[in-house]
Amino acid sequence: MRLRLIAVGRLKPGPLKELERHYAARIRWPLEIREVEERRKLPPAALKEREAILLLAELPAGAVAVALDRRGQPLSSEAFAAELAAWRDRAAAVAFLLGGADGLDDVVCRRAARVLSLGAMTWPHFLARGMLLEQIYRAQQILAGHPYHRAD
Repeated sequence: MRLRLIAVGRLKPGPLKELERHYAARIRWPLEIREVEERRKLPPAALKEREAILLLAELPAGAVAVALDRRGQPLSSEAFAAELAAWRDRAAAVAFLLGGADGLDDVVCRRAARVLSLGAMTWPHFLARGMLLEQIYRAQQILAGHPYHRAD
């Protein structure tokens, strides 16, 4: 299985970039991180539409698209691991789509096979990258039977 994280915005050097690197380096599946960015000043609705075009343009053909959005379904780490295992077994690639500060355009969520939420709280989109990568790493460890994940 190949993983692609497609995210709006460019992480600058600093703690969030280090968090991203830390967990990306621990993931054994091939992982590619693609950053997209619209540099023009656009009204919020037009910006979300443009970001959707940029995100979907980076989606590999045939990949399972997974959108991260506050309107999505939250999963336990165990349930996410099980879903990741199912995607692994039926797809060559899984692409995670993360929007910008204003979230994802509806067209991205409609295109996605799954819309996930990282919980009821609102998280900065740059922090969500590290959180998602940690959960992918945790899922990897759950599937391997490693004690990294402690549910109790």
